[in-house]
Amino acid sequence: MIMKCFRKHYTVYVSLIIFLLLMACGTAEKADVEGVSGPSSYDDLLTLFKEFREFQTPKMTNGVPDYSAASMQEQWHGLNTFQNRLAAMNIEDWPVSQQVDYHIVRAEMNGLEFNHRVLRPWSRDPCFYLQSQSGAGPVIHGALRIPRSLPLAEERLVEFRTQLRALPEIFKHAKTNLTDGEKDLTTIAIWGTKEESDEYAGLAEWLKDYHPELVEDALKAKAAVDEYAQWLEDNRNKMTAPSGVGKENYTWWLKNVHLFPYTWEECRDYVMLEDYRVRAFLKLEENRNKNLPPLQPVDTKEEHARRKKEALEYVMKFLEDEKIMTIPDYLDTLGYLNRGGIPHEEEWPRERDFFQQTGDRESLPEQTHEFIGHYFDHQRHRRDTRPIRGTRRLYEIDWIRSEGFAFALEELLMHAGYLDKRPRPRRGREIVYLQAAFRRCRAMADLKLHNHEFNLEQAMRYCVECAPNGWLLDNGPHVRYEMQTTLRFVGWHMGMVMGKVQFIKFLTDRAEQLGDKFELGQFIDEYLAAGMIPMSLIRWEMTGLDDEMKELLAE
Repeated sequence: MIMKCFRKHYTVYVSLIIFLLLMACGTAEKADVEGVSGPSSYDDLLTLFKEFREFQTPKMTNGVPDYSAASMQEQWHGLNTFQNRLAAMNIEDWPVSQQVDYHIVRAEMNGLEFNHRVLRPWSRDPCFYLQSQSGAGPVIHGALRIPRSLPLAEERLVEFRTQLRALPEIFKHAKTNLTDGEKDLTTIAIWGTKEESDEYAGLAEWLKDYHPELVEDALKAKAAVDEYAQWLEDNRNKMTAPSGVGKENYTWWLKNVHLFPYTWEECRDYVMLEDYRVRAFLKLEENRNKNLPPLQPVDTKEEHARRKKEALEYVMKFLEDEKIMTIPDYLDTLGYLNRGGIPHEEEWPRERDFFQQTGDRESLPEQTHEFIGHYFDHQRHRRDTRPIRGTRRLYEIDWIRSEGFAFALEELLMHAGYLDKRPRPRRGREIVYLQAAFRRCRAMADLKLHNHEFNLEQAMRYCVECAPNGWLLDNGPHVRYEMQTTLRFVGWHMGMVMGKVQFIKFLTDRAEQLGDKFELGQFIDEYLAAGMIPMSLIRWEMTGLDDEMKELLAE
């Protein structure tokens, strides 16, 4: 009887202890999150955002960023604290616009997570340490910015000197940090070293008249990149990591960093459906125009420049006359043609790559893409003073919105009539579909590269064989650039095609929602005013439709 009573009370006693321990663990875990979070007001989000932006920048010593294994491990552990603080915020009662900003911050934190878990450019990607590659993949902090004009103001001179003198040390660190280099990225880096070496040689010559004290530093930078190139050649057989991130990582990147509600498989299927549509429409246009003479490319540099300027002025007037979007005073052709104060001149004569073949025949679609699509975006974003949306996006979480919109303009404005008054409107329609067909080629190469179906060489070969009319130069500068960008920027070219699909869906959703009250110009203006952020967030903010966000958050 005594033993029976003991066992009964002992069981209750042990159960009570276990319960209390579990409660203590739960409380400790909650305290750990809440202890680093606290209140959840919008001001707290702004504070956290500012702290995160400072945190994600590596330690710098005399212009040299620390991407060592120890430093990156420390950053990886610190990221968890920031993500916990963000997750602990209760945002249910915030206005949608503030919730959108919250998800922008969440996406950027996820971008840094992906950088550590998957990309690890500091240890996998030899291109990461090349300053000339800063526009074609993950960017090394403190990257050298070559000046557009000389002489330099004192403050800029100090910054430039520090960056220039840091380069030999950066390449020295690269040789230590690249412990699991990737084969195709090594090939791309070797291409880049030649470009960078030539750039530093030209820089040394240019500095002679204005800053002779920096000439030796420029020559040391050239010597350092040449030595790095040789080191890559000597060690390329050790760079054996596979190309691409795999479709599971690809899907995670899209959904959690770019807030893009599609999987790798869905993107592949949509890209193929878009390809069938575009190529069928191209054949219809070619059949309709079979008795018309073909478009001929321009003959001279002067005629090319004249047509380009004319196309820019034409599209601005068309957009205003048709009330498709508001054109601000700061958007002008001179600023676009003379970016950075330097006239942008095409090389001439030249061997035409794909977009020279199309643009030299009808310049309006591609110039609309670059001018209204990208340059206008850049100018607007420069003037955006909002504390989160106005900052330069990390991990390029805005590129599907940016590239999708710019690409969509080419065809949507054609259907709106912007080719109707051009000298050869019917043949001009063929150019729109030719460019769309080629962008599908790049999108499929993107998907297959990251699913390990293609390596770099196979992806380049596929694009050359896929490009309409055989217009893509074999192993030329364009196919090299496009495939290195898609390998280093996960989903770059797929996102262009799928961003167009997403934008058209968004436009349709809004038109159906508003019915007779829908106005195209108002829709485009509101879309652009939302900022350089993922399209799913813009759609939620403009329409109140939260189905895409619920799907993304349910992952």
